[in-house]
Amino acid sequence: MKSSNPILLIQNIPFLSKSIRWTLIKWRLIPLLDRWLLGELFPPLFFAIAAFTVVSLSVGVMFDLVRKIVESGLPVQIALQVLLLKLPGFLVISFPMAMLMASLLAYSRLSSNSELKALRSLGVKTKRMIVPALILALLMTGLTFLFNDIIVPHSNRKAEITLKQALGKSISTEKGDDIIYSRFGRIASSDSSEDIKGLVQLFYAREFRRSAMQEVTVLDFSRLGYTQMLIAKKGLWNEREAKWEFLDGTILTLSPNGRTTAAKFERYLYPLGRGPSKIARLPKDANDMTVSQAIRAERLYQEAGNIKESRRMRVRIQEKFTLPMACIVFALIGSSLGSKPNSRTSRSQGFGLSVILILLYYVLSFGFSSLGVKGTFAPFVAAWSPIFISILGGGLLLKQASR
Repeated sequence: MKSSNPILLIQNIPFLSKSIRWTLIKWRLIPLLDRWLLGELFPPLFFAIAAFTVVSLSVGVMFDLVRKIVESGLPVQIALQVLLLKLPGFLVISFPMAMLMASLLAYSRLSSNSELKALRSLGVKTKRMIVPALILALLMTGLTFLFNDIIVPHSNRKAEITLKQALGKSISTEKGDDIIYSRFGRIASSDSSEDIKGLVQLFYAREFRRSAMQEVTVLDFSRLGYTQMLIAKKGLWNEREAKWEFLDGTILTLSPNGRTTAAKFERYLYPLGRGPSKIARLPKDANDMTVSQAIRAERLYQEAGNIKESRRMRVRIQEKFTLPMACIVFALIGSSLGSKPNSRTSRSQGFGLSVILILLYYVLSFGFSSLGVKGTFAPFVAAWSPIFISILGGGLLLKQASR
């Protein structure tokens, strides 16, 4: 007599590989209720990912690439390559939004078909019903974090290089524009026994190309009452001297009595440290940094005494973690709304409601983020407050749905 145990039946199928057998066995070990609800969640999740990705990709990249094809003669195959390289960045945005729409649609359909009502009659609580949605959201959270930290920074950089090379623009692995570096420390005073703390040096370069700063201006306030300005066409880091080597420039000095002196030079060594070149190598957008790069950037700004940029970077580091966590938040809200008795939501209604909820969440998120950068809230509070507020709101919705 043949065994009716599904796990034994899977093990005895000859044409399946060992990895596929283990996957099927693990799936069969999941409780039937969870397998059924996950099966209801997968189709709307894939639909929502596709819908949100197409919309965001069209607005964010596609229209600009079409314009470049028509106006600048960008080859179609290069445009498609850039589009594919930009895709991971938009998938990261789509995953949380898709989780909201998928959970809202799936649970609304089950509620309208009285299937959730049948589960309640069997003693299954609403909290138990939404567990599969939260587990799926947890998996999507991990996937979003991996995409955002590993794939997106490299793919965005590759897309930028590919596009600029195709358009005939020069690009280097070491580049930057409008490099600003400030160093804070002690300002020497001849009249006071104690030195004053403040801005010591302010460095600016128009661009950084191939390890060289172009059109450099350095303001020096290291001596109280004196202001020194160095202007040079080019600046290089001299490894042997551990100083900046400025070429073809002028030094202007303004003394306390108002007297100004000027001196031209062909080569001048200036002690400043490698901070400007390190800042120049950082991506301009924190979204194009990995977590480790963002932490290094925050340390550089902290060492330079640039409190505002350091605080902004600390907020962005926290947001690297809160962006994936939005999957769990949206799954809780969507499944709670959809689980309400007699809930009836079509795909078009679900898409519209999802857009409204997403807009509210991101307005809240951007508001707290701005306050965090400004210094009104601590970076952790500014980044995580929208998550905690949304989870509280989702909990209240779940409590209503459980009545």
